[in-house]
Amino acid sequence: MWKWEAEGEARAVVVMIHGALEHHGRYGWLIEMWRKAGFHVIMGDLPGQGMTTRADRGHIEDFEEYLEEVKEWLDAAYQFDLPVFLVGHSMGGLIAIRLLQKYRTDIAGVILSSPCLGLVNYPSKPLNLLSVVMNTVVPSFRMAPGLSVEMATRNKDVLEADMHDSLYITKVSVRWYRELLEAMEKAFEEIGKIQDIPMLLMQGGEDKIVDKRAVKEWFNHTPLSEKRYKEWPKCYHEVFNEPEREEVFEYAKDFVISQLKAIGYVY
Repeated sequence: MWKWEAEGEARAVVVMIHGALEHHGRYGWLIEMWRKAGFHVIMGDLPGQGMTTRADRGHIEDFEEYLEEVKEWLDAAYQFDLPVFLVGHSMGGLIAIRLLQKYRTDIAGVILSSPCLGLVNYPSKPLNLLSVVMNTVVPSFRMAPGLSVEMATRNKDVLEADMHDSLYITKVSVRWYRELLEAMEKAFEEIGKIQDIPMLLMQGGEDKIVDKRAVKEWFNHTPLSEKRYKEWPKCYHEVFNEPEREEVFEYAKDFVISQLKAIGYVY
């Protein structure tokens, strides 16, 4: 994991979880925005992604590996003795959800960015059935996920960088795919178990990767005392990378500041 300290006196700590196939390096702009706004930032690369040293890129044995990794990031955040906020994008949002459903954390709020709670395009039924068999026989078999960088954002600068990003994962294992599906199912099945903390969910209105209908359904049934849903009409999947990203960031920052005021935190 990496730590970036705030410019000047820190208001709180933001722990960020990236999405599938990508890595922390794609979040440089967002990290700097949080830092300049007075927040420490903690982030790492998830197991099998980015700069992690393990050989099994694009592969996990169990979705729990992601949760255990993020728990370490949170433990590091607690050391600052400041309020902690969790920000999860796409699969990172799903990881945040599963973490809050399985464990009790000491965080002041959570921001979900286009959380992976359903896909726009699933494999055909025969291929899906085949993946069930292969998950038992050859779980490490790799396949292309069927996603392209153009599906994620309209930001031309980000697209250009992604085209030359050697850390971007192009193939995932059958086990990884099955674990992702199971995690999405459990996010709905265990919806009542989620820790009751303030939540902001921001969704791209033109998301071509995550099914926004599934996201909205999950949000509507989540039994939280305080929750806020914001859809950005023109945005694709990566709302924090879109041309409107400064407005998106300000909305997220306002949510965090409102929670700090609500708990009586003076900065």
